[in-house]
Amino acid sequence: MQSQDVAPHPSSASPGQAMDVEQAEAALVEHYPRLVRLAYLVLPPGLGRSRRVLTAHALTQRALPRRRSSATRIPAQSAGRGTGPGYAFLRRRVVRSALEAGRPAKGLRWPRRAQLPPLLPQVWGLRLFPRSGGAGELALEQRLAALSAPARAAYVLRGLEGLPDGTVREILTSAGASDAAAALREADRVPAEDALLGSAEFDPCALQARPTDLVRRRQHGRAALAAVAALAVCGALAALPGDGWGPDGAAAPAYAQNPSAEAALDPGRLTRTDPAAWRTSARTDFSVWPARGSLAGDTALLRRALAVWARPGAAVRVSATPGTPSGGPAGPPQLLYAGDVDAARVVILYDGLRIVRYAEPRDSTIGAALDFARVDGATGAGASAVVLGRSDGNVRYLTAPWVRRAAERDLLQPASASTALPLRDGVAAPLAGTARTGACTSWDVLQLTDGSGTHLLSDLGELVPALLTAGRPGTPREVSGPQGLRSWAPFACSLGSLRAQGVRSVNAWPYAEQPLPDASGAADWVCTRAETWRGDGTRVLAQFRTPGGKFGAVAAQAGDVPACGPRDPHVLAGVLWKSAGGNWYLLAAGSRDTASIATTGGVRAAAQGNLLTVRTPQGTRAGLKGTLENGHPVDALH
Repeated sequence: MQSQDVAPHPSSASPGQAMDVEQAEAALVEHYPRLVRLAYLVLPPGLGRSRRVLTAHALTQRALPRRRSSATRIPAQSAGRGTGPGYAFLRRRVVRSALEAGRPAKGLRWPRRAQLPPLLPQVWGLRLFPRSGGAGELALEQRLAALSAPARAAYVLRGLEGLPDGTVREILTSAGASDAAAALREADRVPAEDALLGSAEFDPCALQARPTDLVRRRQHGRAALAAVAALAVCGALAALPGDGWGPDGAAAPAYAQNPSAEAALDPGRLTRTDPAAWRTSARTDFSVWPARGSLAGDTALLRRALAVWARPGAAVRVSATPGTPSGGPAGPPQLLYAGDVDAARVVILYDGLRIVRYAEPRDSTIGAALDFARVDGATGAGASAVVLGRSDGNVRYLTAPWVRRAAERDLLQPASASTALPLRDGVAAPLAGTARTGACTSWDVLQLTDGSGTHLLSDLGELVPALLTAGRPGTPREVSGPQGLRSWAPFACSLGSLRAQGVRSVNAWPYAEQPLPDASGAADWVCTRAETWRGDGTRVLAQFRTPGGKFGAVAAQAGDVPACGPRDPHVLAGVLWKSAGGNWYLLAAGSRDTASIATTGGVRAAAQGNLLTVRTPQGTRAGLKGTLENGHPVDALH
């Protein structure tokens, strides 16, 4: 349970506080992912993503003091979102090392340790880099790259660590920054985007792996007996200029010939569905989409797309939703689209399991991108739209052939009318993206109308938008009606926490209404459940909204549980709430078939039915347990 209207109090280290090395070791183990993310964000982007990952881990692992002395002193500074002096000490050392790593070497002076390539950790034969994010993360990366190292550190310490400017100034000064005040002023020029700093784009602990040049490694192994000659030949070959507009474009060198692989890479063997097949087919999935786009006959473009899919080169930006394999096609895939989208040439392919998007600039193959999304089992509304491209904060969709109308709707304004999005050969006019900076003031969704009804889909930063539904688990309904829109409006902004998680659909279930004490009206309890394409990784939120509140508050959440879903259509959650009269209460609500609720821990209370209200002191910690009408227990979400 989470307490409402109560702000956390950050801990701080007293001036000159002595810290035992064991404290730092414990803080390093507990907060290692956060420290590595901090180092990764402060390091200069010019190092490259793979080297930044290894350097960030190396700097964090070297942050512990070398001698196990119990007299280590740390300066007074707020722990911000951290927990205690050990973490603050490590954070300061990580920032100092990251700033040193970004400073250029001076003349013949021996470089500092942080400026040298890390000895450990080392990875041979693989390139490691974080998962790619959306347009918002890319824009933020570019803005951070334009800042000086101290300004970048100031921005990250503010946004990621939640530190006040005074503490940031102290950390920068102790880390060797010559003008901490100037760094803070420079960081002010970049808009605050705290949520994006916590995205997977900047997580050096959740990594993708790609091989280094496999062909060259094999050549070196075969030439071991003639090392000098082989190295000379390989070096000469590596220096030869490449032709970016060759048959394979941005693809890596080809492997040994294989008949199956050759068939999969032959644009002449691409599957192209008859444009009228969807009208008579019993299926409504991607397999009946026709090939569309002005470049559907461009053999050279299609060959490059297939080659890059099978062998993405080192410069290709590759991303995949969680649980999606990124290997090459097993056979000739199906072509869904090939055409110009804004400033890029885009190819959309489908292999029965995945949607694959290849994009390259119109005048070059440098900067090509390859995106994968798992869509097995998609049908109907779940197979009605694919992202063609993102530009200037907008999203352009390719819609299914059975879609009759497309529109844009602000989910936060349930009473407002939708805005039509003209369709041209299945391509919809641009729709505002959902990457938000600062307060959530709108949440635009795609509204599609076909022969079965009207559906709402939300962009969560992936190739396929998530279908939104409302109602009891097992019998959800479309959100496009007035009741469904009102159900979703206060909870739309919570969709932001589901970005880049491979979400297939999200259902909102108003499971209880609870009268509030002190004549405060009635509160709504809503459970939102996000299902993923891979089956696991589901996320359940129990949200609580007081009368007149614009947004709901997350009272409890859980992952990979059957609660609030078709297999277990029950839920129980509680929250500490402060009334207008200043009194604190423990409120709990279960689904309608909950027979009783009881508390454990610091509060002893029980109630018959699915609602419980008990007055309690501020800060009380209590657990909940419930019993269903059939006698089975129901666990509370945590």
